[in-house]
Amino acid sequence: MTISDAREAQVVAWLAEQKDAMIDLLRDVVNIDSGTYDKAGVDAVGARFERFFSEHGLVTSREANERFGDAIHIRLDDRLTNEKPVLLLGHRDTVFSKGEAVRRPFRIENGRAYGPGVADMKAGLVMNAFVLAAFAKFGSPVRVAGLITSDEEVGSPACRPIIEAAAREARAVFNSEPGRPSGNVVTGRKGGVFMRMVIKGRPAHSGGSFEKGISAIGELAHKIVAIHGLTDLAKGTTLNVGIVRGGEAVNMVAPSAEAEIDLRYVDPPERTRAMAAIQEIVATSYVPGTEATLEIRGEFLPLNPTAASEELFVHYQAAARDAGLTIEGEFSGGCADSGFTAAVGCPTICGVGPVGGAAHTPEEYLEVDSLVPRAQALALAIMRMDRLAGR
Repeated sequence: MTISDAREAQVVAWLAEQKDAMIDLLRDVVNIDSGTYDKAGVDAVGARFERFFSEHGLVTSREANERFGDAIHIRLDDRLTNEKPVLLLGHRDTVFSKGEAVRRPFRIENGRAYGPGVADMKAGLVMNAFVLAAFAKFGSPVRVAGLITSDEEVGSPACRPIIEAAAREARAVFNSEPGRPSGNVVTGRKGGVFMRMVIKGRPAHSGGSFEKGISAIGELAHKIVAIHGLTDLAKGTTLNVGIVRGGEAVNMVAPSAEAEIDLRYVDPPERTRAMAAIQEIVATSYVPGTEATLEIRGEFLPLNPTAASEELFVHYQAAARDAGLTIEGEFSGGCADSGFTAAVGCPTICGVGPVGGAAHTPEEYLEVDSLVPRAQALALAIMRMDRLAGR
């Protein structure tokens, strides 16, 4: 490992001694259910992190939300300057329902940790927490701040403006989503739009008065085929109707139906094209007499590389190399809050968290031995930020 000065040596050495403490904190937060709509659980995870920060001399504040968990800001209290901070970002909500942590609590087997949200992304938050604690203990040559959000898994409807405001005031953002199974970080992501389409028809007995009915399910079938036809793999644009509901009885012409639609895209013009086409499909009645509406229920912006973000990646890559890691950048079809920070012009890298995989499944895992070196790489990159030209 290549170290430039005494403070770097202190921070790196201290982090090297924290693996067991990292695992203990990770166990605590994984064993608390924090599905996005479980505000009490999400806030309980937040409280556990707040206790950690308080114990290490860090200052926290909350932005309250009635529906979702509160957003938590973290800062060092000894750098009250006008300098823009490096922002460490992460979310503490998961996709799992209440009771999941009891059914399959945190465990470690063969070097991998398991449990709901262990990689996506409670391990990343633990890593951020210990990096911030190291700077609280030894100081930092640059200003650093943290933000823990609460609703990323549904598109950050409450926290998006908080994220964007923090990014506008930051010099760079490291989003500690899980590192890729390859060990790489994420330098590009697709954007996503998540929609609900509702169709109304007219009920009728399917045998005695079939001709009086107007089938909402029949209309839905036509629309699904048309929506799926908008997929353009060459441009990275995909349309998926992932959930359908409809009808009331097998012997009734369906009076209603609905579908949930997932649009993924790389370039913003593709979003414009696809959304216009979807709206036209929704407005078209393939089965005469049906009516349909469309609601956007959540959205992520794409993370597209810029000259500044590519410079930040090269900087991080060099720091990671000095921490003993060989890391490249990857593109991901998944979405994350990093798209919001990049869209306001802040250089952003995603997936700098500990390495894991199988997110959103019972097989989700974390490579335990990646906790410390990923923390060391992040800390070195932050301490060397002034080496970046103009930053």
